[in-house]
Amino acid sequence: MSSSPAATVAPHAPAPLVLRRPAPAPDGLSTAQRRGVISVIAVAHVGAIWAVLQVPAVREAVMEAAPMFVELLAPPTPPAPHPPPPVQPVVKAPPPVVIAAPAAAPSPAAFEVAPPPEVPPPPAPPVQVQPVEAPPAPPAPPKMIPASALQYLEANPPEYPRASKRLNESGTVMLRLYIDERGLPATVQISRSSGSSRLDDAALAAVKKWRFKPYTENAQPMAGWAVIPVIFELEK
Repeated sequence: MSSSPAATVAPHAPAPLVLRRPAPAPDGLSTAQRRGVISVIAVAHVGAIWAVLQVPAVREAVMEAAPMFVELLAPPTPPAPHPPPPVQPVVKAPPPVVIAAPAAAPSPAAFEVAPPPEVPPPPAPPVQVQPVEAPPAPPAPPKMIPASALQYLEANPPEYPRASKRLNESGTVMLRLYIDERGLPATVQISRSSGSSRLDDAALAAVKKWRFKPYTENAQPMAGWAVIPVIFELEK
């Protein structure tokens, strides 16, 4: 058996990567340049249209012609509404039956005796306010009659007490008299004692019986106070 050399299959080598430059455009511009030129042209057209619309007459003409194009367009047909889903009947469950327990009988209310109504006290009698009278004006100070102005109508000398004579008692009693308009001594007081009560009493008893001529001022009789001395002196 003859042996033949084995056939070897070489693996396929990868195809080489070939980079080709795109063919230049007929106008001699690249793709980026062409895009830039188109953008500039579009911006120029937009600016020209905006400038033309700034003219009032052109803008009014465009605004008047615009509704004409709108009227030629038919309104879109609204989509048909979807049919409502079928209404499923709602089956309500019967309410539960609640059996309440019998209520307890209320207990009878306790018997309460109401207190007797309070009798209000009788109203106090109205207080009558008596008008306050103004106090009378104080009397004028009594008139002092000088001793030289006194004129005696009846002036019996007092009786010298015998006990005072026996004891050799002597002295002067100063009496203070209130003589009224008639000249009578209405009040007789001892202004200064003689030192002997017997001599003082004898002077008081005698002067109470005296009578004076009424003292006058401007021909009008006046009452007043006067002080007179009563002298008791033993003979030597």
